[in-house]
Amino acid sequence: MLTLAPPRTAPCTDSGTSAPFAMGTRESGFYRHDLDGLRGVAIALVAVFHIWFGRVSGGVDVFLALSGFFFGGRLLRNALLPGASLAPGTEIIRLVRRLLPALVVVLAASAVLTILVQPETRRETFADESLASLGYYQNWELANTASNYLRAGEAVSPLQHIWSMSVQGQFYIAFLILILGWAFLFRKLLGRHLRTSLIVLLTALTIASFVYAIIAHNADQATAYYNSFARGWELLLGALVGAHVPHVKWPMWLRTVVAFIALAAILSCGAFINGVEEFPGPWALVPVGATMLFILSAANRMADPHVTSGRMPLPNRVLATKPFVFLGAMAYSLYLWHWPLLIFWLAYTGETRADLLTGAVILLVSGVLAWLTTKSVEDPLRYRAPAGKPAVTVPLRVRLRRPTIVLGSIVTLLGVALTATSFTWREHMTVQRANGKELSGLSSRDYPGARALVNQARVPKLPMRPTVLEAADDLPQSTIDKCISNFADPSLRKCSYGSVAATRTIALAGGSHAEHWITALDLLGQLKGFRVVTYLKMGCPLLAERLPRIPGSGEPYPQCFDWARAAMREIVADRPDYVFTTVTRPKDTQPGDVMPEEYMPIWQTFADNGLKVLGMRDTPWLVRDGEPFFPRDCLADGGGATTCGIDRSVVLGDVNPASDLPKRFPLMGLLDMSDALCRDEYCRAVEGNVLIYRDSHHLSATYVRSMTPELGRRIGAVTGWWP
Repeated sequence: MLTLAPPRTAPCTDSGTSAPFAMGTRESGFYRHDLDGLRGVAIALVAVFHIWFGRVSGGVDVFLALSGFFFGGRLLRNALLPGASLAPGTEIIRLVRRLLPALVVVLAASAVLTILVQPETRRETFADESLASLGYYQNWELANTASNYLRAGEAVSPLQHIWSMSVQGQFYIAFLILILGWAFLFRKLLGRHLRTSLIVLLTALTIASFVYAIIAHNADQATAYYNSFARGWELLLGALVGAHVPHVKWPMWLRTVVAFIALAAILSCGAFINGVEEFPGPWALVPVGATMLFILSAANRMADPHVTSGRMPLPNRVLATKPFVFLGAMAYSLYLWHWPLLIFWLAYTGETRADLLTGAVILLVSGVLAWLTTKSVEDPLRYRAPAGKPAVTVPLRVRLRRPTIVLGSIVTLLGVALTATSFTWREHMTVQRANGKELSGLSSRDYPGARALVNQARVPKLPMRPTVLEAADDLPQSTIDKCISNFADPSLRKCSYGSVAATRTIALAGGSHAEHWITALDLLGQLKGFRVVTYLKMGCPLLAERLPRIPGSGEPYPQCFDWARAAMREIVADRPDYVFTTVTRPKDTQPGDVMPEEYMPIWQTFADNGLKVLGMRDTPWLVRDGEPFFPRDCLADGGGATTCGIDRSVVLGDVNPASDLPKRFPLMGLLDMSDALCRDEYCRAVEGNVLIYRDSHHLSATYVRSMTPELGRRIGAVTGWWP
């Protein structure tokens, strides 16, 4: 994930002496070793905050800024030189040699650990993200996950951290095309004004990206976090500073003050700013701006290479010493290793976070693996002597380990094997989905599902359906038909189910917890002669809260309030016979469920307009140790129907918290299907040979189908439409 830089000159001579300060290429001896040290500090912050605090440190933003400075600044300066050679192929080869070998090694190791440690249900996600990581679009894969309510509650991926590498890889290619293309097209036309035109262009792009980041952050922060366009300004700003920094001169006292302030801001950023919620918005200016200031604090040395390192600000001299430069040298591999090791350890132990000792061991193992990867994979495949020159511009230790055909072949074969395995597993899952299409036709005698609880139906000994691999795709038809708006879609989508020509209508309205009843309502509509019209948005129940948050994740969801108002206006105008929606939610930090006060204005609006309501008690949300719990993962890991369930008292109160609503709103009838989901004391993962949940809180369509008779009986009792 870290910054791209040209080949190195000789390393620092001793731990107490600052390495020569320089700028540009290491071949020329003109390089900033203090920024290598800063990179090492940043990766240490990333790892420490990930392992012990579960927070974002701002180190990734430092990396992005340094990447723009090293790669973008160098490329921009070279493009502006009269008669400079424009060789994009050379730059791309440099990128491949720098970035891919260590990535392939870590991905291959993670694939093995996924098979050994994680349940089978996680393999498809890993395969998708492996391909996304190798293809450098992992950030968009995660953005899709963040905006996809069907996957939003999944366990954290061991490859999640590679999103930032994808952003940088996309920036490298886009910046390369932009700069070389602009220089090629306009060098002769603009002549000495080429530099000015490029600076103006990049400044405009930086401002546009920053403005877009603010807009995207306010609209959907979870998705914007991974958005390349919203992150572009961080790298572009580094490139702009890289182009200007040789021309900056300021007094020593000011540079020292700036260096201390900048380093303090970088070190403290994670403690004072919750980057998970605030980035890439305006608060990202803190780590990025501090990085730019730290770069500029030693600008005098860049402008005048004869200035001695001893006259550099103290923070710069400290970070240019051997320990920090050594840490910076293996920062890329350390970043790659620390996150998967943490995630696999948590998956293996079932813990939610690492304690001090365990975290230290994870960090130590990550460091050892990073050093081995840097020494044995990165350096040999990255460095080589320039054509026609003796190999004196690279360290002796590197010259003794030049890239070999054997090592390159091994890394290539690992990449091919990983790609082939990922595609093979995805094909296997396609076959599983094809088999899953038969779920709608399962025999009610063999797979009684909810009838085993409600009617004490006999349960034969047969394999559970849907299987753990089928469960995630056992979706309601409205999801398949795209009749539910996703997080980023503000539109109101209306679809009809049941008996579409019937005169009686039930409006199914709210979020996905109202939606998963469509399977039973559709069947009942066809059998009993009523139409079901959907008004649905992911994660958005009908509520009057102006600043709602996504249920389960707590992410801000301002779009939900606007959508709910639009849905209410439409429902009132359509005047259905009944509105079917959820009337309760789980408590945030305590056992049981609650009827939120934010729902009351909704019921009042329906009452004021004479609309009848079928209020469904919400489905239990399965949570363990404060994290979503997936029964399918537990079952795939060898658990049973009971051990992969949860105590009823944890997820449901003794009394329906909405039980008093009909007294205040006589047009409301309550529906409570809890006894069709849970036994008296326990909610199991499987009933009647049917898996109840497809994730941690959405019912499988197959189980909802098995509840159709009981739901019909209860709706009939409330509406009087049938006995």
